[in-house]
Amino acid sequence: MQFLKNKNVLVTGADGFIGSHLVEHLTSLGCNVKAMCIYNSFNSWGWLDTLDSTITNNINITLGDIRDIKSVNNACKNIDYVFHLASLIAIPHSYNSPYSYLQTNALGAMNIMEACLSNNVEHVIHTSTSEVYGNLDKMPISENDQIFAKSPYSATKIAADQIAHSYYSSFDLPVSIVRPFNTYGPRQSNRAIIPTIITQVLTNNKSIKLGALYPTRDFSYIKDTVRGFILAAKSKKSIGETINIGSGYEISIGDLYDIVCKITNIELKVKKDASRVRPKKGEVFRLKADNRKAKKLIGWTPQYANRKGLIKGLKETIDWFKIDSNLVKYKSDRYTT
Repeated sequence: MQFLKNKNVLVTGADGFIGSHLVEHLTSLGCNVKAMCIYNSFNSWGWLDTLDSTITNNINITLGDIRDIKSVNNACKNIDYVFHLASLIAIPHSYNSPYSYLQTNALGAMNIMEACLSNNVEHVIHTSTSEVYGNLDKMPISENDQIFAKSPYSATKIAADQIAHSYYSSFDLPVSIVRPFNTYGPRQSNRAIIPTIITQVLTNNKSIKLGALYPTRDFSYIKDTVRGFILAAKSKKSIGETINIGSGYEISIGDLYDIVCKITNIELKVKKDASRVRPKKGEVFRLKADNRKAKKLIGWTPQYANRKGLIKGLKETIDWFKIDSNLVKYKSDRYTT
């Protein structure tokens, strides 16, 4: 990945789960990384605060807000590559605060595209989500399949994707849209199902609260997702394209829980928590990625593939959560929307 060495790279949402891992990797490639985190009075850098000082001492951390064009424009000055990850992502919370999702996800994407255009950024990698597909009868899901919003979150991500593509079509802005399926791994928040299961299994001794167990998901380990971002940035063929990053392996939430129990040798009584169940019309029942385009265009294939790869990734994730200083950061007894 020598093509990124000494390049000036901006990562928005650098304080988050995927963003912090991406910053970590970009630093190892010799990039000049500017990490944009949401402004806060605590001067918190999110997950970047947990990285080794040899990393944080070598990145430029800027606090800002993608909803503010001036903040975004300043962050994009003298930047070669932009990885745009900042967004609101918790689906249940989007039912309660849809306008904040619209402003952050859609307007934020508009601000990024406009700032990148004004600053002649060499390549923009925009982050989508598999949630934009809604419910499809045909599996696996390809990039050519229809998109259909099942939540305010997915609606604002569809809008963001369309804004990104419109800047490619209208202004020839070099934009690639990376569409990760359900990424998991160390540092993921409890609003996602895998940390929700793991933290309850490791801290409760009687029961676990879960929502619907029948929906299936395609889980992509964080190392695979980060590599997908890097390869998309490397490939000029990715410009103007939308690319699925998913393992191609589908598993139900119930079966996922069983695997975690086997790995940890802990099994709890499952209690259905109605507050964790999506509205019936808003549920996405199945997700499974067709990842052939990723292989063809950018040379990406999952290294954590199929059931064996999922188990390997889950073991690495569980090992991270077992460290007391990591697990203590999570409130397993509270449902995080």
